[in-house]
Amino acid sequence: MDYLEQRRLIKTDTRRNLLRNRLVLIAPADSKASVNIAPGFPLATLLGSGRLAMANPDAVPAGKYGKASLEALGVWKDVQSKVAAAENVRAALVLVSRGEAPFGIVYKTDAAADPKVRVVGLFPENTHPPIIYPSQLRLPASPGGSFLEVAEPAEARAIFEKHGF
Repeated sequence: MDYLEQRRLIKTDTRRNLLRNRLVLIAPADSKASVNIAPGFPLATLLGSGRLAMANPDAVPAGKYGKASLEALGVWKDVQSKVAAAENVRAALVLVSRGEAPFGIVYKTDAAADPKVRVVGLFPENTHPPIIYPSQLRLPASPGGSFLEVAEPAEARAIFEKHGF
């Protein structure tokens, strides 16, 4: 969005934060785990000899958010050698969905899309940069109006919430 704004390709007065997402800790759907994610929580112990599936923490936004949160919680050093760094957040989701990893860090919206996983913990929002999806009207305007101009707010909100936003 910043790139587009700098090149004057959007109507800057229409820019707004449309959606927010959350980071969650997931496990396979049949897992009995429930995790209170707080400073110093025993993630390494929970993993045992298993791996923590997450998007590549050096290159992928979801992985960067996950690493930042684990660092803020003081557990990154304990688990960094156990990370199964995936190409993207959906690949990390699949590792947990197939039972190849006992836990994973993904976006709440991705967890909602896979019935073979369940959320076992919610990362505090103050432990990583905010996960925000901005929106705006594009220049030139689209014929018939843009999503922002024609969507009914209550209807759009219900759809977004259904998908985990």
